[in-house]
Amino acid sequence: MTTTRTTALAVPGELTTSRRWLIVGICCLSLFIVGIDTTGLNLALPSIQRDLGATYSQLQWVVDAYTLVIASLLMLAGSVADRIGRRRVFQVGLALFGAGSLLCSLAPTAGVLIASRMLQAIGGSMLNPVAMSIITNTVRDAQERARAIGIWGGTVGLSMALGPVVGGALVDAIGWQAIFWLNIPVVVVAIALTIRFVPESRAPKARRFDPIGQLCVMLLLGALTYGIIEGNNLGWTSVTVLGLLGTALLALVVLVAYERRRIEPLLDPQFFRSVPFSGSVLTAVLGFSALGGFLFLNTLYLQDVRGLSPFHAGLMTLPMAAMTAICAPISGRIVGSRGPRLPMIVAGVGISTCAAILMTLRSDTRYAVLVVAYLAFGIGFGMLNAPITNSAVSGMPRAQAGVAAAIASTSRQIGTALGVAVFGAITLGQLNGPVAAGLARASHLGWGVMLGCGLGVLAMAWLTTSGWALRTRDLVGAEIG
Repeated sequence: MTTTRTTALAVPGELTTSRRWLIVGICCLSLFIVGIDTTGLNLALPSIQRDLGATYSQLQWVVDAYTLVIASLLMLAGSVADRIGRRRVFQVGLALFGAGSLLCSLAPTAGVLIASRMLQAIGGSMLNPVAMSIITNTVRDAQERARAIGIWGGTVGLSMALGPVVGGALVDAIGWQAIFWLNIPVVVVAIALTIRFVPESRAPKARRFDPIGQLCVMLLLGALTYGIIEGNNLGWTSVTVLGLLGTALLALVVLVAYERRRIEPLLDPQFFRSVPFSGSVLTAVLGFSALGGFLFLNTLYLQDVRGLSPFHAGLMTLPMAAMTAICAPISGRIVGSRGPRLPMIVAGVGISTCAAILMTLRSDTRYAVLVVAYLAFGIGFGMLNAPITNSAVSGMPRAQAGVAAAIASTSRQIGTALGVAVFGAITLGQLNGPVAAGLARASHLGWGVMLGCGLGVLAMAWLTTSGWALRTRDLVGAEIG
């Protein structure tokens, strides 16, 4: 009994090689189920709409309730884990994610499903950043750590590639509830493996909690997204929508003013004086807005307009996911050897090309044309993640690199939420008559916004890697170091 307890609490330096890689695998397992759940759920949206009588704005919330909660809590989860123990928080996150998944599968109405997705997201916010902290504190050797992070990145691509196919097959064979059932046994296994093999670890000096900053972030994201999603239903000049957008603006002003005075702020305003860092945040928002909007609109188009089953719709998007999985590690190697500019250029061109093709979308567009668009998006999005992370942490002191990476991760979630909200609001606002007849044409303006996102990424490729930008990065790094 004593031996088992000593092994469970062993410090990372005493772990065997096989034990370290087992821990990496356990952490990647948590990322894998989250990825499958996220991408697979999009294929279930039309089925959820039919079974639960959900409106299109409720479908947007099924996606955005999850991403907004994660975006709001990512940094808080990381700081809590540093303070009370990473393994403990990771286990709680797994348990909440599993409980939320069960409640989602049992949801009798769209409102209950949205609330259950929020519980899922509270658990999900404790998985990604905490798992990465566990990996970096377990794998100390630089080469081993690089391999571990490569596996981590590959897991993202693999889960994204399998998500639409697995999700579509489950919805076809069993129903949309099966997407959530899939999570439960995986969560149980992951919790058991975590208890047995993952050692506990804490930060030598945990960051202070920042409740006011946390509240401002939640108000900002929630009010902004709610205002955008409900703008079509309530009217863009209605008191409710204007009040929500005003609340978001006020929360932003208070957040900036308050964080500038804190010793350990949730979001350090000094970071944003670095052009590469600010550019990485904007690039993440633009790129992931394109992803969120693409997945949402394309799912509705393939199933509601083209009449494809969830499984066949998943197969149609497989070229996009496969190219993402292939290009992600290539992007990482290019960033390591040549810097982030080239992958960002490819990312901007790929996303823009896809958008330009889809701006011509009709209800009878040839499938070959769609496949070309999906391949272009997969190449662009696959090239995007590595330069975002590199630009966020490059030049930052080692002690601040984790915070910088967490802000970049939060920006990805914000982008996804805004993409679903904005693309959905614009397209549904243009829709006249039945969805099957009018969605293709109504989506053109939405794809135009995606083109703007791609061109924005392309502009960031040049701006954030210029000599002037690198000088601002070095100056900020020296000041906060």
